[in-house]
Amino acid sequence: MDNWRNKIIYQIYPRSFLDTSGNGIGDLNGITKQADYISDLGVDYIWISPFFESPQKDFGYDVSNYRKVDKLFGTNEDLRNY
Repeated sequence: MDNWRNKIIYQIYPRSFLDTSGNGIGDLNGITKQADYISDLGVDYIWISPFFESPQKDFGYDVSNYRKVDKLFGTNEDLRNY
């Protein structure tokens, strides 16, 4: 990540990005579906806000398990396919 000050960093907040499961909450598959669009914007780096298992008392920033995707956002398999 050399010279990051001159790069475009695009933050994705999964909860409000793109919902592909129909539950009203954005998910990992929604991020994957829009990957080409983000690339076409000329983005150099993507910063994805937390999507791991959480009690959701702080909208996902209170991660309780860094090894498991929160079911709101998909599955570990979705992450592997990303």
